[in-house]
Amino acid sequence: MKIVLAGGSGFLGQMLARDLAANAHDVVILSRENPTQPGPPAIRQVVWRPDGSAGEWASALDGSDAVVNLAGAGIADKRWTAARKQMLLTSRVQSTRSLLAAIDRVRARPAVFIQNCGIGYYGTARGSEPVDERDRPGNDFLARLCVDWEAAAAPIASLGCRLVYLRTGVVLAANGGALPKMTLPFRFFAGGPLGSGQQYLSWIHIEDWLSMMAWSLANGALSGPVNATSPSPVTNSDFSRAIGAALHRPSLLPVPGFVLKILVGELADAALLGGQRALPRSAQREGFVFKHPQVGEALRSLLS
Repeated sequence: MKIVLAGGSGFLGQMLARDLAANAHDVVILSRENPTQPGPPAIRQVVWRPDGSAGEWASALDGSDAVVNLAGAGIADKRWTAARKQMLLTSRVQSTRSLLAAIDRVRARPAVFIQNCGIGYYGTARGSEPVDERDRPGNDFLARLCVDWEAAAAPIASLGCRLVYLRTGVVLAANGGALPKMTLPFRFFAGGPLGSGQQYLSWIHIEDWLSMMAWSLANGALSGPVNATSPSPVTNSDFSRAIGAALHRPSLLPVPGFVLKILVGELADAALLGGQRALPRSAQREGFVFKHPQVGEALRSLLS
């Protein structure tokens, strides 16, 4: 398959590009900047400008089998201000609109479009209530962001593309993403739960996320929202204990919620003190099998 990755130069995009190339797919990465060094022969980079319109780069989509949209400014990269929240929204909606315009322009359109969005769709005030793809969105900023993000992609289905919204949880990987930051305090014997520790963390092992992405590309019966999360979400307290066990460190020093709010502001409620107990019922119903369904084994495989 010829697969186009929008935003493929980020952590998950690089991992996905290498995985797809290793499985004999031709990969085209749409990136805002010229590559600093040549990559593998099966991975080509094309510079694009995701401003809501299609430019010369749109020809890269012609004849492609699939498009995966990973584009968007990092949710937790910076403190949230009004300007930063607008950037989070604009970067996602405009990049999606650019891809829509490009697909509308090319002669040979891709068969499938995967929008990698987030479980923030369900909001962060659900407590211990399990949520799945049939549930309505929440009403906080992250939920509204995800709703607008998915709405921007909806017209793509009318162009003949199978459209999948992959609502991704916290992806656990040893060499990037959130896990190295999460484990750092434990390595200095200062780890523990955040806030009350009762907020749920919906996570997925990087191997399962890559497998689910490849499975979503190949499964012609799959469409609509799909939670890319482990079937076993855990509370922050349980997750902290699992990190401690994997690293042979204690998990005894909780971080008060007010400290996190001082450090990162509104982002603390969305990313650290709130959460979702999201279940991957669509994927399981369609027969996807997780290699790492339990958090203890998943963390040992990554941290040992």
